[in-house]
Amino acid sequence: MPDKLKYSVVVPLYNEEAVIEECYKRLKNAMDSCDGSYELIFIDDGSKDKTSEIVCALAEGDNNLCVLRFSRNFGHQPAITAGMDCARGDAVIVIDADLQDPPEIIPIMIEQWKQGHEVVYGKRVARKGESAFKKLSSKLFYRTLNAMTDVSLPVDVGDFRLLDRKVIDTLKAMPERNRYVRGLVSWVGFRQTAVEFVREERFAGETKYPLRKMLGLAVNAITSFSLKPLKISTWVGTAMSIGSFVFLIYVVVDRLFIRQVMIQGWASTVAIMLFFNGIVLIILGIMGQYIGRIYDETKGRPYYIVSERINYNDGE
Repeated sequence: MPDKLKYSVVVPLYNEEAVIEECYKRLKNAMDSCDGSYELIFIDDGSKDKTSEIVCALAEGDNNLCVLRFSRNFGHQPAITAGMDCARGDAVIVIDADLQDPPEIIPIMIEQWKQGHEVVYGKRVARKGESAFKKLSSKLFYRTLNAMTDVSLPVDVGDFRLLDRKVIDTLKAMPERNRYVRGLVSWVGFRQTAVEFVREERFAGETKYPLRKMLGLAVNAITSFSLKPLKISTWVGTAMSIGSFVFLIYVVVDRLFIRQVMIQGWASTVAIMLFFNGIVLIILGIMGQYIGRIYDETKGRPYYIVSERINYNDGE
């Protein structure tokens, strides 16, 4: 452990004008209570409100505040990745700006890091201000993810976590796109532990993860870490083929030896055809998700584009 510690705090921003100043204030207070120097890295993910203006004004009066501005909106996971790529600290803390994850937990995470843990993640024991549907969908999200993926992911855990420099360097060496950072952190291993906390209500503004984005994140997570959907598709297709063959034998036997006159049943026939065609389309959709990921990987486009850096010098 170096004598003079340095920490990096990565904060993705997208239309967060209502919370930036309070977030900055509470992060400063939390980090000032820790030993060693630190940097705050705010990533403006193509915000359309006054987020960029506010954060740039804050950076003018604080050399410890670094700002990365994206050329457009690339998404939450690319913003986190950009912050980790640029972080220079021995320990890197990732936290959202909405203050649902309290910055005051960071010193506790740092103490766990000093004790030898290389990943310290925040675990929610309660969630204030969220609807019953949100809580239920979140619980199902994590449980389904663990059932479907090949990596054991801690439940009730978001992106709020501390990562040791060796973990950051390992993640930076992984060039894959469509990243699910939480899953990658679990996949790389290292010594991990949890710090429990009560998740607060959003300080201001609106959530940036509605149901549509949550479903997209779930699909991305499953296809990133599991081939089970393809395996399930194979078994479903096999079962359908066997069932169809058995039904064909029944029809032939019924036609030749029993009734010798087929019962007219166009409605049931159409219903069966629609059902099986629907299954086929679902399977093709699952295959399309994986093929689309391959297509994204082969294009080789940058994961994000930084149009401006403020208070950031690569040589420092």
